[in-house]
Amino acid sequence: MTGAARHVARPTDTAYDIPLPPGREPARHSSVAIEAIGLTKDYGEGAAAVHALRGVDVSFERGRFTAIMGPSGSGKSTLMHTLAGLDSATAGHILFDGRDITTMNDRELTLLRRRRIGFIFQSFNLLPMFTAEQNILMPLTLAGAKPDRAWLRTLVRTLGLEQRMDHRPNELSGGQQQRVAIARALIAKPGIVFADEPTGNLDSVSSAEVLEFLKRSVRELGQTIIMVTHDAVAASYADRAIIFADGRIVADENRPTAERMNELLMEERRRSTADAMTAR
Repeated sequence: MTGAARHVARPTDTAYDIPLPPGREPARHSSVAIEAIGLTKDYGEGAAAVHALRGVDVSFERGRFTAIMGPSGSGKSTLMHTLAGLDSATAGHILFDGRDITTMNDRELTLLRRRRIGFIFQSFNLLPMFTAEQNILMPLTLAGAKPDRAWLRTLVRTLGLEQRMDHRPNELSGGQQQRVAIARALIAKPGIVFADEPTGNLDSVSSAEVLEFLKRSVRELGQTIIMVTHDAVAASYADRAIIFADGRIVADENRPTAERMNELLMEERRRSTADAMTAR
């Protein structure tokens, strides 16, 4: 895999069957859904290189809703894309389901994303010619797999879509379209769901509705969700919120509130401004 992390020769870790750098050990408990160890991502080379991720160490627990915040260019989206196998790492390891995905080839990554990872996008990405039900089932249709009808009914009931399954996207509100997208992300029972600004195209009422459903999918369906957002109110729905800046984690808050996240973001902006003035 191009740009994959280079392995350090050392005895193999029996839990993950991969060599890890000295001093960096994987989480041993089964509650961890995905973990980054020394994760580094650079774009370009030499003086022009952009250091998007700078040796990030972070783990995400199963059955929890985590928000990732930070200013534009902070590295939050790069972290999500790298964790999801959509972008390669320059160095470091990503441990998911007992495997280091930085060692996987393109075919292995495609199968991993298809079978074990769900995605929710800002733009919904629903197919306009298909009904809500057909859109929800699309990942299974592409994989040639039969749907679990009991699971489909659970998702539809939890997301309040019972009366909308025969409707096409243009017959649904923005909030309803995003709920269909959430059901689509969950239909294959993924080990983890990545949500990229899922409320970015919604009004405040629809945003609150979608965020509540994401929270319910964690609480009632046992899902693991990692959401990138710029919105402190959206982050307050999560169990945990991380703030990114300059490719590093600068704050990690359990049970975040909108007020606390705005406070931490303001602190980071002041620090960044002070650093920029000092560098002049």
